[in-house]
Amino acid sequence: MARNEELFNAICKGDRDTVRKIIEGEISAQGDVVELLNHSMIPAMREMGERFSLNQVYVPDMLIAARAMQTGLGLIEPLLVQSGHKSTAKVCIGTVKGDLHDIGKNLVAMMLKGAGYEVVDLGVDCDVNRFEQAVSEGAQAVCCSALLTTTMPYMKTVVDYFKDHPDVIVVIGGAPVTQDYADEIGADGYGADANQAVKVIDSRL
Repeated sequence: MARNEELFNAICKGDRDTVRKIIEGEISAQGDVVELLNHSMIPAMREMGERFSLNQVYVPDMLIAARAMQTGLGLIEPLLVQSGHKSTAKVCIGTVKGDLHDIGKNLVAMMLKGAGYEVVDLGVDCDVNRFEQAVSEGAQAVCCSALLTTTMPYMKTVVDYFKDHPDVIVVIGGAPVTQDYADEIGADGYGADANQAVKVIDSRL
């Protein structure tokens, strides 16, 4: 199935009404919504991620695109469940203990959903037990976000905890976080932005 250019562009522009109209029309016509997801919707979010990494679009642009994507996913997800469609993998994400910032975390979560992952959003102020609960329920990757330098050390606590889980990867990110810090604490990956975080997950799962 060729890419639906109207749907692709609507997601990139954050046009939720057009996204809803196209997908509802496809559902009414009993079309292949999985094809729409794989060939039009996911590529649109990846395109926005690339533009974001190149500073061609900014956080507000990414957020409205992600919300348009979420509008489409909300319509498609019940059908995917009925059809037995499998997500790429299950990922959990949360802002670490002591930190209540969530914009960056929310953006990464939406990008991961847009890339076809099943995402468990644990919210903010997450301790090891909340990440462990998600892993016990099938999460294969743990994504930790922090905006405060004072909460960054808790990322090491999470990384150290999951060293005994060889089948689980820990990826970290956030404004003050760097690749050097990720290397220092032994994290499995580092995302400088939402797009890179998805690429790291793609490469490890």
